[in-house]
Amino acid sequence: MTLQFDNSYARLPDRFYVRQAPVPVSRPALIRVNRPLAELLGIDPGWLESDEGVGVIAGNRVPDGAEPIATVYAGHQFGSWNPRLGDGRAILLGEVVGGDGERYDIQLKGSGITPFSRMGDGRAPLGPVLREYLVSEAMAALGIPTSRTLAAVTSGEDVYRETRLPGGVLVRVAKSHIRIGTLQYFASVDDLDGLELLVEHVIARHYPDVADADNPALALLERVVARQAALVASWQCVGFIHGVMNTDNMLLSGETIDYGPCAFMDAYDSAAVYSSIDHGGRYAYRNQPGIAQWNLACLAQTLLPLLDEDEKRATELAQAAIEAFPDLFYAAYFEGLQRKFGLTGAHDGDDTLMQDFLDLLQRTGSDFSLAFRRLGELVADRQEVTEVFDFADAFADWLERYRARCAQETDDAAARGARMLATNPAFIARNHLVEKAIAQGYDGDFEFFHRLNERLAKPFEFDLSDADLARPPAPDEVVQQTFCGT
Repeated sequence: MTLQFDNSYARLPDRFYVRQAPVPVSRPALIRVNRPLAELLGIDPGWLESDEGVGVIAGNRVPDGAEPIATVYAGHQFGSWNPRLGDGRAILLGEVVGGDGERYDIQLKGSGITPFSRMGDGRAPLGPVLREYLVSEAMAALGIPTSRTLAAVTSGEDVYRETRLPGGVLVRVAKSHIRIGTLQYFASVDDLDGLELLVEHVIARHYPDVADADNPALALLERVVARQAALVASWQCVGFIHGVMNTDNMLLSGETIDYGPCAFMDAYDSAAVYSSIDHGGRYAYRNQPGIAQWNLACLAQTLLPLLDEDEKRATELAQAAIEAFPDLFYAAYFEGLQRKFGLTGAHDGDDTLMQDFLDLLQRTGSDFSLAFRRLGELVADRQEVTEVFDFADAFADWLERYRARCAQETDDAAARGARMLATNPAFIARNHLVEKAIAQGYDGDFEFFHRLNERLAKPFEFDLSDADLARPPAPDEVVQQTFCGT
């Protein structure tokens, strides 16, 4: 099997990365290959599942045409500046052009120590590998821009965190791994030439339509702001909490990346925090839009020398771009909520109606995802998820108001209900289910992991035989914290 690599990032100057081969593991064993994604990338899934393919997934064999590198970047982590980060446990094998014409990075995660490991082991425990596979693919099935998982293997070796754990290696696919922190690194070392090269590369790769703009750097900033606003709005609409919204975890491509201490909410709580390392709630659910804008302000600061020779004028341009974020976010969020509620247009009182529903969810401790799913079923006159969720009596008055608002719609209720069921998932990557898959995986049993993967690939299609995967956690199943793998 020959992969058709075309490694544009590796053609940038050497100061953008370190050439670094993955470190082989002792006894790799296949967990799963994402066959549809492999086919999109022009890779034979059968070959990936072979001994030779497993060797590539594990980092034991570097395929022809690959140019393994570890990239350098910096970043603000929980608001504190770290001047030099980089790929401490990841190796970018190279880039391929998929059947859709898009360019994709193929990166190994957990592939061994690099110069950026900062005294780490460069490895990944099996748990975070399974979590990223499940959650990234669940996000893709929900239609949210995200990195993807091509395959995963066990390493046959233990890693050491608080305890000894089995190790794994994951193959991550993204339209690029260029982060806000990548630009921050070159700005922080006063490498203006490097910053200009990187901006040109990002524009050519992700925003080619702005290459001929009067001010390409400004146009790039405005486009990234718009994409991040839409991305975070999509997170809010499915109750997803990233957990580590550091600037080194925000891609300029507008994809979600780094599924460490992430989580989907069960019971709605605007202040929800799951990350074990987010002690102050900096990255709580309700804070995600504001943090995204803060991170984008860091991006704008790096671009000041390219926006205008006059520092005052450059600052004014940057500030205007960043101040556009709240309106862009709210427009995307409001549109997303309208789809979830099955509403069209914008009527007086819609904001209040929707917020009152969220307030009811919080006050009653109702499940976020299933409440919206049940609402769609009421409109569609279906009774699918009632076995796992139905509205409490406290919703009676609100439901009357909602029916009155729906009476103002001009489309057919059945069609509107069908759209709502195609918007509001019955199945999400619930924390207790992910933890169950991880716990069984640590025992060498991946049957539940496979079942959950297959169910999450079709989140909008309710099946009563999988009702156990739709229901909220029982009190003794609630997961209070999620963890990084470093």
